Amino acid sequence: MRIKVPGTPETEYGIVIGSGILPSAWAQIKAAHAQFNRFVVTDERVVAAGHLNALLGGRPAPYFTITPAGEISKTIDTAVAIIEAMEKAYLGRDTVVIALGGGTVGDIAGFAAAIFKRGVPVVQIPTTTLAQADSAIGGKTGVDSSVSKNAFGAFWHPAAVYIDVAVVATLDDRQYRSGLVESIKHGLIADAGYFEFIENHIDEILARDPETLMTLARNNCRIKGGVVEEDPFEKNKRRILNYGHTVGHAVEAASNYEMLHGEAVAIGIIAAGRIETELGLSKPSQLDRIRAVFERLGVPTRIPADMPPEKLLDLMRHDKKAVDQWPKFVLLDRIGQAHYEAGQYAVRVSRDLVERTLRQLT
Repeated sequence: MRIKVPGTPETEYGIVIGSGILPSAWAQIKAAHAQFNRFVVTDERVVAAGHLNALLGGRPAPYFTITPAGEISKTIDTAVAIIEAMEKAYLGRDTVVIALGGGTVGDIAGFAAAIFKRGVPVVQIPTTTLAQADSAIGGKTGVDSSVSKNAFGAFWHPAAVYIDVAVVATLDDRQYRSGLVESIKHGLIADAGYFEFIENHIDEILARDPETLMTLARNNCRIKGGVVEEDPFEKNKRRILNYGHTVGHAVEAASNYEMLHGEAVAIGIIAAGRIETELGLSKPSQLDRIRAVFERLGVPTRIPADMPPEKLLDLMRHDKKAVDQWPKFVLLDRIGQAHYEAGQYAVRVSRDLVERTLRQLT
């Protein structure tokens, strides 16, 4: 599968999907970047799971391990530390950065690649259900500030993506289930048939069946890749990929990132569904159907009681879609179809309606 991205240094890149392909990825990267040095960015969980050893196969290579793993390390300081590690290894513009890990690793490594020596290639090798479904594809990179998610960032599309569905076998149950929310989101915004496939194959998905996971990967890449090709820099349609993320990012930040990204987005999708119902865009039965899938998946659908709506509303003012300190929302007309109004896919929703929705979910 290939994604074409006009107006970028990497105008087209390939996505390789398979089971057990991680050990062969290094040779493929070396062949594609024969004149380049290689620098791996990973984290302590990925190293402990054996994925770094599987990639390198005993070969010596410089690498940087993010510690601690997770969103707490997604800071500008970590990006600077990665760049300084590359400088200490005497690496220059003839370097390809290899991001081996989940969404946080991919975001940080991609951002470091984007700003190191004014930009070097990055290869994404996602190791979580979240990163394989979403963050490794599309070129968004960034790190958080003390106030909001992805406050520093760049569009920096990868030179290639390698998705090995076998590596998710090492994820704990909570991480695995949380990451699947982004797959569900893709069905909700763009393909009702894909959402129905997930509904009908929850048992196989939870059993981590490789063939089913490859079907998810192909659909996720097809849907997100199509949106990215049409709108690579998020001028309009690409905003549909943020469905559930406006409230979700606020919930995630309010938890001090103890809540996983997918868990927070699930709550955000339920909040968006309530808003859609209130606005008459959809029927309550649609929201019930979505909630039922999340409940089978075992992810939360209500805001924790220790998160007052006032705190979430304040955090939402920092949302990257905010205009005049208030975000625009991505909504659905129906499952598989994002709402489109006055030429835009992100629309204004009154603060009163959002506050009422948050109180109903607390």
